[in-house]
Amino acid sequence: MKLYDYILSPSCYKVRLMAALTAVKLDVRPVDFHPGGEHRGPELMALNPAGSIPILEDGDLLLTESSAMLVYLAAQSAPEWLGQTADESARVQQWLSFSHRLTASLGGARLHEMLLRDGDIAALQAQGIAALRELEAGLVEQKLRGKPFLASDRPTVADIACFPYVALAPDGGVSLDPYPAIRLWSRSIRALDAFIEMPGIHRLHELKSEPNVPKDEE
Repeated sequence: MKLYDYILSPSCYKVRLMAALTAVKLDVRPVDFHPGGEHRGPELMALNPAGSIPILEDGDLLLTESSAMLVYLAAQSAPEWLGQTADESARVQQWLSFSHRLTASLGGARLHEMLLRDGDIAALQAQGIAALRELEAGLVEQKLRGKPFLASDRPTVADIACFPYVALAPDGGVSLDPYPAIRLWSRSIRALDAFIEMPGIHRLHELKSEPNVPKDEE
């Protein structure tokens, strides 16, 4: 199974993380995304005319959307990551869809600030903050159910889909300080067996005291 990968891409990282957590071996093929722009070259455009990465090849199967890759990796060796009840499976699908909003907003702000990509930074940050508030509310609701993760009492592909762009929000000028439930959730993900790092993911909040969800939200 080959992953066309850029080490600093959160979308690529979530696939590497899912593979690590489910013990799936990947043949990683580095792509010179920046500054080389290799993802727009003829070899990779032939695989993915959208000109984006990651790209996952497994025999005759070619996937170009990271959410589909997470589902495929889980289905290969750890189907419990897809949800074990109808309720959990529906929640997983809902958060997978939501994760694209994180990519567009927080990811767009990060590209603007780090790679000087065009974009309305104020609008991207505002959209990212709105998405973080929705995520925070969802995690507080899950806590009321006694569940520390987005769809279940254990991690699913939904958590892995959302985690990277949230963790890297400060790169786009969006602070995570106002979101204690998100910070606790991030710590829970980082504590998983076989968790792997991505360069740039900040440990700042892990150096602070344990965040507390306000009493009126418990």
